[in-house]
Amino acid sequence: MTITEAQETIDHWIKTIGVRYFDPMTNTVLLMEEVGEVARIMSRRYGEQSFKDSDKKIDLADEMADVLFVLMCLANQCDINLEQALTKNLDKKTKRDENRHKNNPRLR
Repeated sequence: MTITEAQETIDHWIKTIGVRYFDPMTNTVLLMEEVGEVARIMSRRYGEQSFKDSDKKIDLADEMADVLFVLMCLANQCDINLEQALTKNLDKKTKRDENRHKNNPRLR
């Protein structure tokens, strides 16, 4: 599935199962909540915090998918094609950082 196809699939899901989009501010807050859930897992899996029993069954991939879902909802609401935006963003980063990271002694 391409990013554009995913956005179209989510738009169809929202309109047929989700009834309608939440307003953009609500979706922004939901995005922050979902990112926080990913951060919680990362801090326990790769950081110094330990898992609570209730956290042990949480699926990191599913939580990351939740982030993508809400981000794509916001992109749809703001009329942004994320596939085009990502392509443009990668081009910008490539031009800007062509030698920057290669020349960073801290990355060796």
